Amino acid sequence: MTNTETMAAGQTGARVPTTRSYLMCRPDFFTVSYKINPWMEPTKPTDTAKALAQWQVLYDTYVGLGHDVQLIDPIDGLPDMVYSANGGFVIDNIAYGASFTHPERMPEGPAYMDWFRSHGFDVRVPRNVNEGEGDFLLVGDTILAGTGFRSESQSHSEVAALFGREVVTLTLVNPNFYHLDTAIAVLDPIAGETPANIAYLPSAFDDRSLEILRDRYPDAIIVSEEDASILGLNSISDGYNVVIAKRAVGFERQLRERGYNPIGVDLSELLLGGGGVKCCTLELRRA
Repeated sequence: MTNTETMAAGQTGARVPTTRSYLMCRPDFFTVSYKINPWMEPTKPTDTAKALAQWQVLYDTYVGLGHDVQLIDPIDGLPDMVYSANGGFVIDNIAYGASFTHPERMPEGPAYMDWFRSHGFDVRVPRNVNEGEGDFLLVGDTILAGTGFRSESQSHSEVAALFGREVVTLTLVNPNFYHLDTAIAVLDPIAGETPANIAYLPSAFDDRSLEILRDRYPDAIIVSEEDASILGLNSISDGYNVVIAKRAVGFERQLRERGYNPIGVDLSELLLGGGGVKCCTLELRRA
């Protein structure tokens, strides 16, 4: 989209989709064999074939919308690798690598950085614990950065220096929403668009963070606890089409009222591992 088209869209209220590039990972080895978040229950059976079928619908949805989808090979023994959003944070062809909090996921960081290198990205090895796009969200020209459960706040200054952009720290306080992308949905991620739209769950944040969100995004969509509880906010937008959890019917209605085209998909099996649409999708922003 050109700057003129972007301005026109903002002035008329029209929503215009733009083609994106995403990185995904097939859940060939998905299971819940350990517990590192409140969603995971190792004693509860999981169905890998069902997870694969649901993931395939998400993949096909992106392809059907005209987006480019790249794949990283899954690795046996890394069941959470399907949640590719945690594998890094990419802007202008620079891939800031992930350094995971829990030992069970630590090998994912080098695996994703190897993929970035082999596909021509400028890889930067992190000095601080961070879980990629799970806790870093690009909203217009600003990076919203989460902390409280996974990513260390020191990684925020590292990202600010690396990308030369404003980074705004937000603190999560509800363990059910342990990554920022479970509590905020970026709806207009086009640089320079005014206003930049987001949706969020107020109860996921501490008072200071909530004050920041209210001040910066006064017209944000406030999502219900019910929709957030099925990771309805864990969504992907191309500026018009918003892929969301199928059961988040309230959020779907709110999006339609704002001129978006919500597309519901069922990732109920992957939700057993604590992930949804956004968790399975890492945006690859080339220069």
